[in-house]
Amino acid sequence: MKFRPLHDRVVVKRIEAEQKTAGGIIIPDTVKEKPQEGEIVAVGPGARDDKGALVPLSVKAGDKVLFGKWSGTEVKIDGQDLLIMKEADILGVVA
Repeated sequence: MKFRPLHDRVVVKRIEAEQKTAGGIIIPDTVKEKPQEGEIVAVGPGARDDKGALVPLSVKAGDKVLFGKWSGTEVKIDGQDLLIMKEADILGVVA
């Protein structure tokens, strides 16, 4: 990827949830909720504290995370649909 996020921002690729249908009903993509789980693709160097010291992020590329429904900004980079969000928008890391 030719994109490097700045400060405390991360780039996340959504992980599509498994489709479950009852009785063979197919749900169109326009009605489905977007997944709130993703994999971190890239991370910024971190934010600066009040004294100017760099505070590194607590997540790294490859981590699977949960984030809020309306978190991040959707972008298309190298043909992939990705989200750019601040580390504070991440709810937690999936073990």
